[in-house]
Amino acid sequence: MRYERVRDIVRLAIRLQGMGGLTIADIMNEFGVKRRTAERMLHAVEDVFGGLDPVKNIGEKRRHWRLQSPTVGQLVRVSSAAELAELKFAAAGLDRAGLTELAASLRNLRVKLQAISRSRSSDKRESDLEMLMRTEGFAMRAGPRPRLQERLLSVLREGIKFSRVVEFEYLAQGTGRQSTRRVQPYGVLYGNRAFLVGKTDSDGDVQLWRLANMSEAKSSMERFERDPAFDLQSYAKRSFGTFQEKPVEVVLRFNADAARDAAAFLFHPEQTVTENKDGSVTVRFKASGIEEMCWHLVTWEDGVTVEKPARLRRRLVEMCSSLAEHHSV
Repeated sequence: MRYERVRDIVRLAIRLQGMGGLTIADIMNEFGVKRRTAERMLHAVEDVFGGLDPVKNIGEKRRHWRLQSPTVGQLVRVSSAAELAELKFAAAGLDRAGLTELAASLRNLRVKLQAISRSRSSDKRESDLEMLMRTEGFAMRAGPRPRLQERLLSVLREGIKFSRVVEFEYLAQGTGRQSTRRVQPYGVLYGNRAFLVGKTDSDGDVQLWRLANMSEAKSSMERFERDPAFDLQSYAKRSFGTFQEKPVEVVLRFNADAARDAAAFLFHPEQTVTENKDGSVTVRFKASGIEEMCWHLVTWEDGVTVEKPARLRRRLVEMCSSLAEHHSV
């Protein structure tokens, strides 16, 4: 067996033990192999490390496999400063977004990983890590960010995990009216702003609440039945950002000067990109969130032309005209 294949078998064993379960399709995608090779790799892991356990995932018909072996833990180590630096970079990014509680969790994880992997090379790794942070670190400049109530995310996570109703004071964005809300939490969406996704007793539809507008949040002992058909990832894909409305077909054409950047940019998980003869590229996807699309498209200046829908083009014109009038001398 080639050395590369041995390395892949070890990597697969670590993934099978560290994840909630992998399907044959997951293995094919991650290792870039065909189905027959993926099955052979799975059998090789079982031969070397012991039996695999089938896992049942909610809403999934495909069989998932998981490994539980004491041997695998001895093969895992944090081998490079770059791996630890990624956690630091991610924590810095969360700080910039105002999600300080999540940032603190990542920093604690990094410390634990360092403690587990202490060795004679630790001093060298710390030196490398410091160098990486100096040369690749985030610019922690002053800038706008949401200010979230302390421990808000912990309260929401507890409600999501145990299917408990959460209660909080909420400041309505449009009216400025403060009210007490009782919400069945389904998840949290992170973007330019963070939102709680959930339902209320008075309305069976899924709604969004801006985390920055919440205060006095607490988890109750009241349980609720989570809708088994709801999938947060599918819900998020419906929108360009976080605003949820009826999805529309979007067609954006980027001129030759902006084409390279646009082709490398992910506007939507299910987008298609077409290269045109004049050097421009056309990006197509279906999503809601007209306002958030406008906020983003402004950053491309005259490098982009909105071909569809007309409503997005009109709103972009209105937004730019209003800004120009407001700031004109």
